[in-house]
Amino acid sequence: MIKSVLSSSNLTLLATSLLGVFCVAATVHAAEKLPKPSYCLSLYDACKYPADYKHFDYVNPAAPKGGSVKLAEIGTFDNLNPFILKGVKAPGIGDLFESLMVQSLDEPQTMYGLVAETITVSADNSYAEFVMRKEAHWHDGTPMTPEDVVFSFDTLKNKGDPTFKILYASVEKCEKTGDQSVKFTFTDTKNRELPLIVAQLPLISKTYYATHDFEKTTLEAPMGSGPYDVESVDQGRSIIYKKVDNYWAKDLPVTAGQFNFGHIRYDMYRDENVALEALKSGEYDFRREYIARNWATAYDAPAVKDGRVIKREIPDQTPQGMQAFIYNARRDKFADARVREAIDLTLDYEWLNKTIFYGAYVRNASFFENTDFQAKGAPAGKELELLKPFEKELPPELFAGVYKNPVTDGSGNARDNLLKAQKLLEKAGWMIKDGHRVNDKGEALVIEFLLQQPTMERVIGPMRKNLERLGITSSIRIVDNSQYQKRTDEHDFDIISIWVNRGVFFPGNEQTALWNSSQADVKGGNNLSGVKSKVIDSLLDALTKAKNKEDLLAAGRALDRVLLWQHYVIPNWHSGVFRVAYWNKFGLPDTLPKYNLGFQTWWIKEGK
Repeated sequence: MIKSVLSSSNLTLLATSLLGVFCVAATVHAAEKLPKPSYCLSLYDACKYPADYKHFDYVNPAAPKGGSVKLAEIGTFDNLNPFILKGVKAPGIGDLFESLMVQSLDEPQTMYGLVAETITVSADNSYAEFVMRKEAHWHDGTPMTPEDVVFSFDTLKNKGDPTFKILYASVEKCEKTGDQSVKFTFTDTKNRELPLIVAQLPLISKTYYATHDFEKTTLEAPMGSGPYDVESVDQGRSIIYKKVDNYWAKDLPVTAGQFNFGHIRYDMYRDENVALEALKSGEYDFRREYIARNWATAYDAPAVKDGRVIKREIPDQTPQGMQAFIYNARRDKFADARVREAIDLTLDYEWLNKTIFYGAYVRNASFFENTDFQAKGAPAGKELELLKPFEKELPPELFAGVYKNPVTDGSGNARDNLLKAQKLLEKAGWMIKDGHRVNDKGEALVIEFLLQQPTMERVIGPMRKNLERLGITSSIRIVDNSQYQKRTDEHDFDIISIWVNRGVFFPGNEQTALWNSSQADVKGGNNLSGVKSKVIDSLLDALTKAKNKEDLLAAGRALDRVLLWQHYVIPNWHSGVFRVAYWNKFGLPDTLPKYNLGFQTWWIKEGK
């Protein structure tokens, strides 16, 4: 996944990403000629909830508060500042901070006011102005002010994670316009996402950072304004959050029925298997299972059989994006798309799904999986118009039909695919010499898979055998979080695992961060593959300047099509459900959110 400054996991792995989260929606609901204050933002469609809504449909507004929950995370942490590139972020640290508006979880492109009571967007999309709630305050009781918003924007853009600089590149300035109001001015009036991007600006305290260095890692909890604050920290081992007693937003419709736990504790584990056994023995309360084999075989435990632990699949209608292995195309050996395609052919998905995954998955076929932006059939209409000028630079197959992943008979013998891979490698100048695949300089084709966790070894293992049959030497290197982050930030890898665009209903600015040539050499940036393509740059420009949904669909599908046919990734798979196991101590709303697990809406049942 694209990296998230609020994520507890490594920045380069974003399950929900800063950009994916920040850029789900794309424009203001009201499109009147005269600017008019609005309580919500939405793309194309009307907001689901009226101005006088009391709460979201997927919460229980009477949910009891209190109790404690223990959670598990894999890895370690050494930093409580989630907004800088340095350090490994503590899990859950994002709950300390608020934004001007927040996204609802049962609409694909809608946000509602939190710190901001209203937003006004100019008719020409040159600015967005927010009026802040007077009751909004920091954890120390001091009011949140327009000065804090201006400071947050300037600091994050100029000193924060590089992602912020990309997000706010077309925001000229942020300025105070009144006692409770602040205005963002845009340089690109054609970019319809900008009001939504600034609406989800994380807010940090100007007063606090007057005496603290924003750019340094810290184990001191920063000043926040959210529902939780840090109670205690054991560096790299655990962190405990406590519910803020005087949380200023607890009675707002946008937060009703949420953030019900009195305490949340995260314990860090080094190994997934150890963490799974810890759940079954009651060391923590809730687990999302990502490994199909575990889900099929590892929950045959007394606590599951007698109902003390509930094992459940919850439908997940969230856009799945693209989970995949991604090449570092900056490296000469991966610069040729034919080499990348050849390596893709060594992954025998049909055998993996039958033998290892217990038939639990569907292979990803798009960078916008489970959305209307997935390329379909042959390009036509506006999509074809965008691609036609680059016909000479693109493979002719791209214009003939949609990209399809290679398939096998599932027997474990991928002979046909390996023969095709061999031909591709030879055409790209990689020949067999003394049993090794070498180029005209005599350099051997050697590949390292860089991983954080050993769970993908069983997937890569069969690939390595197929690579060996092609004369390609490969290895697996497992490193800890900090090493992984350092190596990916510095582009020091061959192939890594990613998950991008999960939760992205409408692609926009976040795609520029992922694929634009200008981001290829940015240390710590999100263009992990180092893509430099004038074709893709042109499509990204069309995407961010789309005037309507039809234009957006054309640009998104064209981008999807080009990325697939250029083989920058080896697509993985998705399940379409949340696999969860939890001790029987939780209450859940009758209606669950359509596009999120919604764990923040759960509560501890009385007596549990």
